[in-house]
Amino acid sequence: MIMENILAKNITVAGEKAAYDAACKRLLANKSILAWIMKSCLEEYRDIDVREIASRYIEGEPQIAESAVNPDEKPGGDGEQIKGAGTEDSSINEGTITYDIRFYAALPRSGEIIRLIINVEAQNDFYPGYPIIKRGLYYCSRLISSQYGVEFTDSHYEKIKKVYSIWVCANPPKYRRNTVTRYRIREENLIGEAKEKEENYDLLTAIMICLGNSEDNRYRGILRLLDVLLSSEKKPEEKKRILREDFGIEMTRVLESEVEAVCNLSDGVEARGIEKGMKEGIKEGIKEGVLVSITNLMDTMGWSAQQAMNALKIPAGEQAAYVRMIKK
Repeated sequence: MIMENILAKNITVAGEKAAYDAACKRLLANKSILAWIMKSCLEEYRDIDVREIASRYIEGEPQIAESAVNPDEKPGGDGEQIKGAGTEDSSINEGTITYDIRFYAALPRSGEIIRLIINVEAQNDFYPGYPIIKRGLYYCSRLISSQYGVEFTDSHYEKIKKVYSIWVCANPPKYRRNTVTRYRIREENLIGEAKEKEENYDLLTAIMICLGNSEDNRYRGILRLLDVLLSSEKKPEEKKRILREDFGIEMTRVLESEVEAVCNLSDGVEARGIEKGMKEGIKEGIKEGVLVSITNLMDTMGWSAQQAMNALKIPAGEQAAYVRMIKK
């Protein structure tokens, strides 16, 4: 039996992770799930039954991103835009932005049907190196600006559609668990009491859905639904039972298969993650042990950090890292 080298293992883990992420997106893109998100988080649908939202107000099939393509690398492009809820917004000088899920939703208001553009993102890493909410607001801005030439042309800004970017955060920090937070434009009079129609400025909203655990009294409704749906601990049959009995979600053949796919893939990702975590834990443990030895020698012998590391025969290439750890 040929043992996998590190590169081969990393490729395997990356493949499993990519497959799991794709399965989660397909699961979230199910109309029954989107309807629950819309009813729970979008005030326009708060008084509409979830079944009606799913059957009447979600237009067509939600589009799910599969890959990001640099627009300048697309062969045969003529620069013209095609109307539709494509998952990619691009321009000549910027890379392609790929949305996890993007779709149009209809809404009856004042005797006419208006349309919203909705984006849903699944986010596992709450600290990717930037505030997630800034990315959410950027996505809102792109959803607005990309409407030029598609939804309106010239100076017909009255045709701009309201947009939502909804972020489902599976692993938020403790202080944000079991919370749903909305960020939007509001009117504020600094001088006088002017009143503008809300529909003319309430054009973009970012929503952060931060999942948690069942120990919190806020663990109900959409928070419980999404936590159960994306859980790596619950088995497929338990998930399907909860979705059916507690949320009235019909288990179609497609939805059942997506639930099972997420569960099966999460088992593989979790197993790989445990193995990786154990190896990393061992490495960190060794570092901590060496650090303790260095500081002990510094205290008992009165040595400098350099003298202690030389006595312990720590390679020169690793010494700078230990000096930084000592300073912390």
